[in-house]
Amino acid sequence: MAAAATPTTSFAPAPVPARGLGTIKALPLPVSTLPRRVLLRAASESAMVAGDTLLGLYEKERLGLSQYADEEFEEERYWETLDADLRYWTRSLRPVQWYPGHIAKTEKELKEQLRLMDVVIEIRDARIPLSTSHPKMDSWLGNRRRIIVLNREDMISTEDRNAWATYFANQGTKVVFANGQLGMGTMKLGRMAKSVASGVNTKRKEKGLLPRPVRAGIVGYPNVGKSSLINRLLKRRMCPAAPRPGVTRELKWVRFGTDLELLDSPGILPMRISDQTAAIKLAICDDIGERSYDFPDVAAILVQMLIRHPAVGSDAFRRRYRIDVESDCGKMFVTKLSVHLFNGDTNQAAFRILSDHRKGKFGWVALERPPT
Repeated sequence: MAAAATPTTSFAPAPVPARGLGTIKALPLPVSTLPRRVLLRAASESAMVAGDTLLGLYEKERLGLSQYADEEFEEERYWETLDADLRYWTRSLRPVQWYPGHIAKTEKELKEQLRLMDVVIEIRDARIPLSTSHPKMDSWLGNRRRIIVLNREDMISTEDRNAWATYFANQGTKVVFANGQLGMGTMKLGRMAKSVASGVNTKRKEKGLLPRPVRAGIVGYPNVGKSSLINRLLKRRMCPAAPRPGVTRELKWVRFGTDLELLDSPGILPMRISDQTAAIKLAICDDIGERSYDFPDVAAILVQMLIRHPAVGSDAFRRRYRIDVESDCGKMFVTKLSVHLFNGDTNQAAFRILSDHRKGKFGWVALERPPT
């Protein structure tokens, strides 16, 4: 009897109609509907050409608008279809799950400490702000004041930053962009925490009580930079920090000056991650334990995301590894790289790709944009 064929994981693109990720010939939109920055950019560049006739300037402007509108349209289509692609690519993979024993204990203690907090500072990874938001956080906090910190702002583009700033501003949510390694945003965060919770001591004064320090809890997923941010804020190493998830294992209160107390907490994750597209992003960004996923599978999906990304593309991989990207199948590229550099070891090849991405070798880009 012939042996049954072993099924292989396919990372083919999701069958989404009209993907719009190739070369776009024309944009069926009137000029009046284009973003103002596109109009100004094309008009200013065409007007700078000296000696052109009015008709020639008009033609250059029309062509310029078409070019920039195509770029805008291509980028919008990328973000619109990305989640559908990820769901298709991850459906046959081993689920990514990670829930160390200390997290259950931390979650219980953290919910008890929430009653003592005047304001909660939720740290998220700026590359994946939605995927690093705990699904139960809103119910835990209730009406308690919250500040969202998008850490690692240096790892995303200006366009990504502006998109998220606009998104949270429209929601009425206070947000701080920060870099815990270099300390950027930490002083603004301290001032904002005191300002948001200023009403605490106003009420105490009305009751004839003495003022006390504002209590701020620092919460978030593993390895999003909670402890590093606190250390930078305090300008001394008070909390253990390392570039891997699961370093902080217990809750710890630390004093910042005379009027602010901070609670550092271990990273918390859902017991079961139901959204596997979010889980893959956590793995790509090193915000979940390495034992929870297979390197070749995650690296293959990362390749497929980036070669379609308008700001990255296949040329970035060609320049980095000096080998051609012959298809949009990430698994094939991981295998090819393993033969080229690692004697066929796909785990080493996958780790190299993930490591290079985390170091910005393909450029700094977010893996998420706000929902439309």
